[in-house]
Amino acid sequence: MAWRVPLRLPTIARMPDTSLLECFPSPSTVPFVIEHVSEEFTSVCPKTGHPDFGHVTLRYVPGDRCVELKSLKLYYQSFRNEGIFYEAVTNTIRDDLAAAMKPQWMQIITDWKGRGGIRSRIVASHGVVPAEWARG
Repeated sequence: MAWRVPLRLPTIARMPDTSLLECFPSPSTVPFVIEHVSEEFTSVCPKTGHPDFGHVTLRYVPGDRCVELKSLKLYYQSFRNEGIFYEAVTNTIRDDLAAAMKPQWMQIITDWKGRGGIRSRIVASHGVVPAEWARG
């Protein structure tokens, strides 16, 4: 019988780092959809310590604020060494961005590269997402 040692990742700073998020005033009071896609998202599997790779799509109608892209990229990078499940990543991003921006509605869609023949896609929403966007 093989011994399994629980994975303990080094703790440096608590991640993700929401202090990295910066917002700016929305350029319009008329509703419009913004979509940002990050194709280089990485985190760490909390069970195996192996890296997880995925795409993150942020789709939203801003309230008074929009997220600044460099700060969004740095925020996403703060997950890089975090041992966290896909579902927790997606919901954490949704909660953090909703708190920072206060959008009318928002979706976070994560598409994860396959491992063991299984690909995963997680969708987390904030507010009432219109039917034409509801599937993600």
